[in-house]
Amino acid sequence: MTKFLLLSSVAVLACAAPAFASDEAPTKETYHEQPSEEIVVTAPFSQDASKRLAGTTILTGIELTREIRPTIGETLSRQPGVSSTAFGPNASRPVLRGFQGERVRVLTDGIGSIDVSNTSVDHAVIINPLTAERIEILRGPSALLFGSSAIGGVVNVLSNRIPRKVPDEPVHISALGNYGSASNEKSGTASIDVPLASKFVVHFDGSYAKTGDLRTGGFLLTPELRAQARVSVDPEVRDLALLKGRLPNSAATTWEVAGGAAYVDDNGTIGFSVGHYDSLYGVPIRFSLTPGAPAEEVRLDVKQTREDLRAEVNTGEGFIGKIKFRAGHADYKHNEINEAGDIGTTFLNDSIEARLELVQTEKNGWKGASGFQLSIRDFNIIGDEAFVPKNTTTQYGVFTLQELNVGDLKIEGGARFEHSAIKADPSLTIGNPAYDLTFNAVSGSFGASYALSPGIRAGLNAAYTQRAPSAEELFPNGPHAGTQAFEIGDPTFKKEISKGLEATLNGKGNGYSFGASLYYTKFDNYIYETQTGAVEDGLPVFQYLQGAANYYGFEAEASARLATIGAFTVNADALADAVRAKITSFGPAPRIPPLRALGGLELQGDTLQARIEAEWTDSQTRVVGLETPTKGFTLVNASLSFKPFGKSNSTSILLSANNIFDVEARRHASFLKDYAPLSGRDFRVTAKVAF
Repeated sequence: MTKFLLLSSVAVLACAAPAFASDEAPTKETYHEQPSEEIVVTAPFSQDASKRLAGTTILTGIELTREIRPTIGETLSRQPGVSSTAFGPNASRPVLRGFQGERVRVLTDGIGSIDVSNTSVDHAVIINPLTAERIEILRGPSALLFGSSAIGGVVNVLSNRIPRKVPDEPVHISALGNYGSASNEKSGTASIDVPLASKFVVHFDGSYAKTGDLRTGGFLLTPELRAQARVSVDPEVRDLALLKGRLPNSAATTWEVAGGAAYVDDNGTIGFSVGHYDSLYGVPIRFSLTPGAPAEEVRLDVKQTREDLRAEVNTGEGFIGKIKFRAGHADYKHNEINEAGDIGTTFLNDSIEARLELVQTEKNGWKGASGFQLSIRDFNIIGDEAFVPKNTTTQYGVFTLQELNVGDLKIEGGARFEHSAIKADPSLTIGNPAYDLTFNAVSGSFGASYALSPGIRAGLNAAYTQRAPSAEELFPNGPHAGTQAFEIGDPTFKKEISKGLEATLNGKGNGYSFGASLYYTKFDNYIYETQTGAVEDGLPVFQYLQGAANYYGFEAEASARLATIGAFTVNADALADAVRAKITSFGPAPRIPPLRALGGLELQGDTLQARIEAEWTDSQTRVVGLETPTKGFTLVNASLSFKPFGKSNSTSILLSANNIFDVEARRHASFLKDYAPLSGRDFRVTAKVAF
């Protein structure tokens, strides 16, 4: 905490001194303006999503409201190129282009979630989708700015916890409430913004969610596991073949409170927030088919207290037109509680992350940004199942992103240097040595796009990335109750190196839009985890290994206006994505999502929107070793949204029916897919108000 305050104070003073004393006229982009649905704000400077060199998704407004689920993974799982880890209804993290964990960065307002969700799939991302105002998913050169662990992409969740504007009314109140039938979910959030003067605003928000055990479609175990259970000599194991409906130990209770304040001016803004997150959730059981060896039933008691700071300054019309600073510190703790109520293992994470960006003034079609990023992470596990030793990771990076527009041609390049130092306590390292490892990683990307005609643009982008292995890949050596696995790492791992190429085609016009990406990535020293077949402490052994790998795939989406009927338009939309991955001398990479397609019809009006959609997911049979195939499925969803008090009133009600035909569905990217299907039929009601 002391390091956070010192670093923040120095950086804010450096930013604020020239800004708030400046008499320069503000730039066209003021802090009272809100970004449109087509402008990407995650990068240091605003970009038109249709002109970016890589796939981009923006989720906001009614679409975000319709997609909100208790986890960020399930909230985004119907977007192009996105699946989820689906580790039950409480710990689902996004999977981008087949990548998860250390290859996807999940951010809140440009700063990491500062939790331990990258450590294991049973650990929740500490970002509450209920409080999100906007979510952006991006890849390509801009993703490099957020670290080498953004090879798969970046998910940035934006909220108004540090206010970006001063309300026009004396008090601004917004609230959202949800009910979902599949888990008897009752959730809600409310926020209040109060202007104290023309340029000062304070903010308070709180949320609460309570869910019961999730009702799934069909049986809990796959047909193969049910067949094994039925022939067991143990009657308790035989009973597992009959399990269907409710997913045991999947209930959760989560609450969060936060407050913030900001000074907002056309020349700059500075603000802070403090929040506390508290959740108690169950981890679905990986049922044991071994007679007399029942699986553990584990719950996680999670707490995080977090402080955030943001400062932005318009410096005038010089070479540097804006300075942006963002910092966050969090003290995170979770206890893994066994069935008897005893604490088996405690995870502790005290981390700080900060980034400073210098944004250039656009001149003659050239714009760019450069900056510095620092993160310090103290991570410790205490208890009988401390499978990773106490360790500290210090990482700093310098980066730049440059863009040049010359007529119909757009050129973009990015570069990043990253230094990582990882120290581990010798008490639990493999062989008990003390490790003090350092890695220097250099990454870069270069691409160009060309306007083939008004509204249609084709692009090509190349990227080279080096990534240092994480402590969770280097040092694990022990049992982990949450995942029901014995995990083993390798402290001799080298840097992971990837070389990628991506082609894009985007277009939009009167009544239509489309986008497509085709990508290929080649890895050296690729780090992956696989089940070995061995058993330690009664748990299956999962070993981290390193080798060469190849990933390739595509994403495509399109929408078109089919008709206009009075005040309504009828639109059709579709998306498809697929990725294939192979590890040399091993076979198909584990947990790769299969081919997927989604299509919908939507009736849109000022006060009423109705939608029906079908999501088809192919089977996944490209497996190797002990990984099991996954059957395909089709989900049908429908929704109706209306504004009961007219289009000028922001109150809205959303009714939706998801998985209408109660299909048994499993995501192949999930470690738990053979034991925990996705939600069954789920009726949802969402009410949103603001005044």
